[in-house]
Amino acid sequence: MINTVILSWVTFIYLAAFVLYFIRIIRNEALWGRLATITVSLGFAAQTVALILRWVESYHMGIGHVPLSNFYESLIFFSWTIVLLYLVFEWRIKNKSLGTFVVPVAFIAMAFASLSPNINNRIQPLIPALQSNWLTSHVMTCFMGYAAFAMAFGLGCMYIIKSLDRKSSSRSGSFLGLLPDLDTIDELIYQSIALGFIFLSLGIITGSVWAHYAWGSYWSWDPKETWSLITWLVYAALLHARLVRGWRGKRIALMSLAGFACVLFTYLGVNYLPGLHTYLKT
Repeated sequence: MINTVILSWVTFIYLAAFVLYFIRIIRNEALWGRLATITVSLGFAAQTVALILRWVESYHMGIGHVPLSNFYESLIFFSWTIVLLYLVFEWRIKNKSLGTFVVPVAFIAMAFASLSPNINNRIQPLIPALQSNWLTSHVMTCFMGYAAFAMAFGLGCMYIIKSLDRKSSSRSGSFLGLLPDLDTIDELIYQSIALGFIFLSLGIITGSVWAHYAWGSYWSWDPKETWSLITWLVYAALLHARLVRGWRGKRIALMSLAGFACVLFTYLGVNYLPGLHTYLKT
């Protein structure tokens, strides 16, 4: 299938983009940053085309559905949403250093999808539980939330590294001097988490409605549902600490890392537990 070939190449394009972003902050030469942005943009465009081709091909096979139905497709879409949000953030803050911390997450997701021998990349018909219009809205909102939390994770790593040496941040030619100032990173972490929290909330709501349609119950305390709630509560606590308790800086950065660990377990870890969502392993 041509779409899987394209997606395999996208994996290496994102790796190349990460290397270029890394060279940019090490050598402090704008050319490398421009090349990195061009590379990641080309990868994003190719990935978009591959997803569309996969969608069209499913209709040619007579089982047409949005390519969001199995583990392989979800990993690809997760990577796509991360790069989408990253490009928006880069355009907004006019700083390319974030790519060094976020693009690797997209690359790892793509590499896991493309190279893992246990993941089936074939287009398959939907099982009855997935044959619903709620599939698209639920998966898209959840993964937009996950992508925003991945942004917060990258920003949290950036904040911790930046805070290691405040003095060097004043030297524009240094590695840390190329990173945004601590207050800007802190605000971006908050904005990313707030955006992710909204999307995750919508994902849980649409998932509950879909669960009622598919299984006759809005909530079954399935491992995926339980850990989605745990993740939601972690980020709710983070936003509460920020808005009510006035937490800022390193504590919020560390909480963003802990929250993303919950995201990863919600997405990946619970797939190896028995439950209603075990079909996502295929």
